[in-house]
Amino acid sequence: MRQILLLFLLAMVISGCHARYDATPAEANVDQQSEPALSNSETASLAGDDYSPVNITPTPTGKAEFVDVTEASGIDFIHTDGKGGSRYIVQTVVAGLATFDFDGDGLVDIYFLNSAPNPGSRFDSPPRNALYRNNGDWTFTDVTDSAGVGDTGYGLGVVTGDYDNDGDQDIYINNFGPNVFYRNNGDGTFTDVTAETGTQCNKVGAGVAMLDIEGDGDLDLYVGNYVDFTYENNIVDKIGDLEFSTGPKSYNPVPDVLFRNNGDGTFTDISRESGIGLVAGPSMGIVASDYDDDGDVDVFVCGDYAANFLFQNDGSGHFKEVALLAGTAYDSSGNANGSMGVDVGDFNRDGKFDFYMTTFSGEMSTLYQNMGDGMFQDMSKPSGSGSSTLPHVKWGTTFADFDNDTDEDIFVACGHFWVNARNVDDRTAVRVPNAYLENNGSGRFTDVSSRSGSAMAILESSKGAAFDDLDNDGDIDAVILNANAAPTLIRNELKSPANSVQIALLGRESNRDGVGAKIVLETSAGEQQAEMRRGRGYQSSYGNRVHFGLGDATLQRIRVRWPSGKEDVIEDPPAAKFLLIREGGECLALKQGLAPPADPKD
Repeated sequence: MRQILLLFLLAMVISGCHARYDATPAEANVDQQSEPALSNSETASLAGDDYSPVNITPTPTGKAEFVDVTEASGIDFIHTDGKGGSRYIVQTVVAGLATFDFDGDGLVDIYFLNSAPNPGSRFDSPPRNALYRNNGDWTFTDVTDSAGVGDTGYGLGVVTGDYDNDGDQDIYINNFGPNVFYRNNGDGTFTDVTAETGTQCNKVGAGVAMLDIEGDGDLDLYVGNYVDFTYENNIVDKIGDLEFSTGPKSYNPVPDVLFRNNGDGTFTDISRESGIGLVAGPSMGIVASDYDDDGDVDVFVCGDYAANFLFQNDGSGHFKEVALLAGTAYDSSGNANGSMGVDVGDFNRDGKFDFYMTTFSGEMSTLYQNMGDGMFQDMSKPSGSGSSTLPHVKWGTTFADFDNDTDEDIFVACGHFWVNARNVDDRTAVRVPNAYLENNGSGRFTDVSSRSGSAMAILESSKGAAFDDLDNDGDIDAVILNANAAPTLIRNELKSPANSVQIALLGRESNRDGVGAKIVLETSAGEQQAEMRRGRGYQSSYGNRVHFGLGDATLQRIRVRWPSGKEDVIEDPPAAKFLLIREGGECLALKQGLAPPADPKD
């Protein structure tokens, strides 16, 4: 039987079948608890001699240390995949979360997605999403009821952003079933405006992003869709006595949806006329980025055992799919991987934005290095960015400077969805550690998870992950959504001090939050760059304030290219942890957090 299962796994990887065996909940718990831990290799293997790192000035600082602070946080959320005994494909692709400041107090809050009961399942009370307010002392208060955001749909993807430019963050939830759009009322409460805005979708959700597709000053909405699945057309694969949910190739793909913001609180579906709806694939994680540096925002979409999509914007909100030409449709071997989550960064500080994409077990997470002229190269092996996590299923991820040493590291959330994963592939398990890959300053990565704090030893089936400075101390913390379990709240404790700066934007002609703006820091250690984004990783949303590690370097100048096309240069910016830059060139130092003025023109 073991040989049959191994052959079956190989066939699934080749054919793109996303199989899953699911025991009863009780059996699943016993199985997961009995699985031994797998240690990640501390040193990622490096191969190839075609890697040419950019010469930059490394800045020695302290190292990141990740500490689990969940127990004392007051967060009592428990995720469920909806249970049920029919091996539904939607259970394999849960779920994202969002970190954002919903009440404007300068502290980053947390919004968790949950699933709905599957047929045949019974719950004492319906599972629902949950919003936790940050109290500022590493404790959180559940304000779901008072805020009115306890959606009981089957949550998959989420994004937050200020779609109506009124100074607060709204929430869009991409469900399996009817999607939900919550407008922030500015008083700690939200209103469901899905019908009013015209953004109804009733499909199998995926990643979702807010972006300004034509630079007209308001945020549009990109809604990813997975496959044409219903409970009625559910397919179950069976090998011997074991049942598996089938993979995405057993269902028809569904085109994604693009809603244009009309500027009056309503949206128009422009999927086909924009070019987005002319192709279809099983979408997963999504991120919007100006990869070709032409001043407009493009969109990268992960394809689950199908080609990834790279939608190139012509500047007017019309897109052309160019992934095959750009080199991001497949990996370097020509494989269409089980692509999960994606983020954007400039990992080698060469002034071009690169993509990092997580994948299924037995597949290397892919680092697409931007070579310029719209072309990418798979540098996963020579960079060492994917070797140590190869056995595991990889989901949420980010580029972030966790140790504030001026270069971007990588965090990867890992975990399988086969209850009997250990029997199928003894290199992995349902619950495995997450991974922290440290950038050595020349664009190569080393897995230092085992010496980076107690939180890196936690064993869970981790899915969505969000990364923000939850305590305003200048370094990036993490929140992990674990499937069928409590989340993990992680505090970053740098072992020695290092400087950083976090930047918020206030648009005037551009959208209020400056989403799509490119920010370039000039420091004594060279240049760094980032973008203001909404929606990233695995079906999640985080990073509403842009973080730069400075190490021992001094900040000399900041350049901002706004979505409106205007550019600001801030000479000799204030020496502060938090800066607010207004379109037009004004830069303010904020003492704590980043709560912009109530009036957009203030």
